[in-house]
Amino acid sequence: MTPLRLGYLYGLVAYLLWGFFPLYFKLLRPAGPMEILAHRVVWSVAFVALLLIALRNVGFLRGLLRRPRTLAGIGAAATLIAVNWFTYIYGVNSDRVVETALGYFINPLVVVLLGVLVLRERLRPAQWWALGVGALAVAVLTVDYGRLPYLALILTFSFGGYSLVKKRLGLPAAEGLFVESAVLSLPALGYLGWLAATGDAAFGHVSAGHTALLVLAGALTAIPLLLFAGAANRLPLTALGMLQYVAPILQLGFGVLIFHEPMPPARLAGFALVWLALIVFTADAVRQARHDRRLRLAAAVPPTAAVAGSH
Repeated sequence: MTPLRLGYLYGLVAYLLWGFFPLYFKLLRPAGPMEILAHRVVWSVAFVALLLIALRNVGFLRGLLRRPRTLAGIGAAATLIAVNWFTYIYGVNSDRVVETALGYFINPLVVVLLGVLVLRERLRPAQWWALGVGALAVAVLTVDYGRLPYLALILTFSFGGYSLVKKRLGLPAAEGLFVESAVLSLPALGYLGWLAATGDAAFGHVSAGHTALLVLAGALTAIPLLLFAGAANRLPLTALGMLQYVAPILQLGFGVLIFHEPMPPARLAGFALVWLALIVFTADAVRQARHDRRLRLAAAVPPTAAVAGSH
């Protein structure tokens, strides 16, 4: 299998797994969102630690301890991903899967906005147009919900901020996930200990299957991230960008068709505006990628070859 096809396979499997997360998190009830989050953190640390030991790749920890700025960045990334995970679990288990799907639909637009606000990047006209349509969509959905779709906005800004911090840190997927989860593991273990002491823990008190599903949270957190990293190393950014819509499409379908969440006309109109903005955004990204590729190919042609080829 070629690296490109392998990249598509890794990316598709990663986004399919993320797309099926609503079905999985529904199975973890009656555990509350905070207990689910704590187990997700603790078992992620355990799973990735075993993976790193198997790969004999634990020496990176010594280097990190001598880089305080990197450690501070990891702390920020850990906080942002914890907010994202908790919000998503809460949204799914409070029957708001459609709103969580909205958060991941508008995530590409928010990442672009963060690029402007934080990195001072300049946007092309089509990108500004897409952002404007996205803002209009949020306004329409605010009227429909009678409030800001705050779950969607928390999800997208927390993940956008997490992506920005991760880009600056430049850590490999497994090592980064291990350190982020390790930062969160002490408060997570403390919370689980408190639940056990008060008799409020669901872990071990519902069924053997429920306990196994909570333990599985570690692997189900790490595997899609590792697959995504493998895809990112093999695919053009535009291809990766188009694959990212697989997960929210599945989540939206589960929310409407399986969990029977309401989709009134005004809400559908808001989603339609989001999809219009994404079409413009994706088409512009594809056009720019083709333009950049032509420029690279032209620059790679030696001047003599260019002259010879012109006859």
